[in-house]
Amino acid sequence: MFDFEKLTIYKKAKLFNSQIRSFIDSTPLDRTTKDQLRRASFSIVLNIAEGSGRFTNPDRRNFFVIARSSAFECVAILDILKDEQTLDQTQYENFYTNAEEISKILFALIKNLSVKP
Repeated sequence: MFDFEKLTIYKKAKLFNSQIRSFIDSTPLDRTTKDQLRRASFSIVLNIAEGSGRFTNPDRRNFFVIARSSAFECVAILDILKDEQTLDQTQYENFYTNAEEISKILFALIKNLSVKP
């Protein structure tokens, strides 16, 4: 087993990605929105995995920053879909809560990796 597979943040990001993919598959969205949302949610998972494989704190931190930015991107897309009434309020709040939790955990990891000895 790879170390990243044991991380709670990795498991949460993977679940979020799975939920986003289910939403995408069951909702009529234009190709650009589908692609962007799919790539952003996938990016969270992949950057957590890649960052965990880095040897220095600045390298790890960089990948976790990118993962967190991708979570923000997902929320922005979902917010627009909510405004367009493609996504209902309940679905939006569920995605938002999950993305917010992911963001908070990543922020804590980033902050820990930023501490100078």
